Amino acid sequence: MLGSEDHNKAAKEAGIDSLGVDDLKKMNKNKKLVRKLAKKYDAFLSSGSLIKQIPRLLGPGLNRAGKFPALVAPNDDVSDKIEEARATVKFQMKKVLCLSAAVANVKMSKEEITRNTNLSINFLVSLLKKNWQNVGSLYLKSTMGPVHQIYF
Repeated sequence: MLGSEDHNKAAKEAGIDSLGVDDLKKMNKNKKLVRKLAKKYDAFLSSGSLIKQIPRLLGPGLNRAGKFPALVAPNDDVSDKIEEARATVKFQMKKVLCLSAAVANVKMSKEEITRNTNLSINFLVSLLKKNWQNVGSLYLKSTMGPVHQIYF
């Protein structure tokens, strides 16, 4: 959480690390410190008053890492925004025509994994211009397990 005092207090109550304006000024656009900050966390949230100052305080480091903070309005509940950020999956396709995304973890039940997989595949297909006609094949893979083709 990069935010004002009110949002930082709410984040600390929710058990989330938070940084204020003074902490960001200490980084002083130091590329190494900003890169280390970006690697340490998966996502960032920021107060509306501070979000405009982040590029000036930190430089382009967070934006280059693809982790520019999401906006938390003054009347939004911080804990709701935190849960929303945790539940977000980013699909990112670069130059190769292969796409991969994490949809589950070891602690989830079989039903939860199936539901997450169906939701993420359907959402991804809905983003494509010709829907299922643009999908060549789909594979499921665990970290150390074999690959299973689920659509061809």
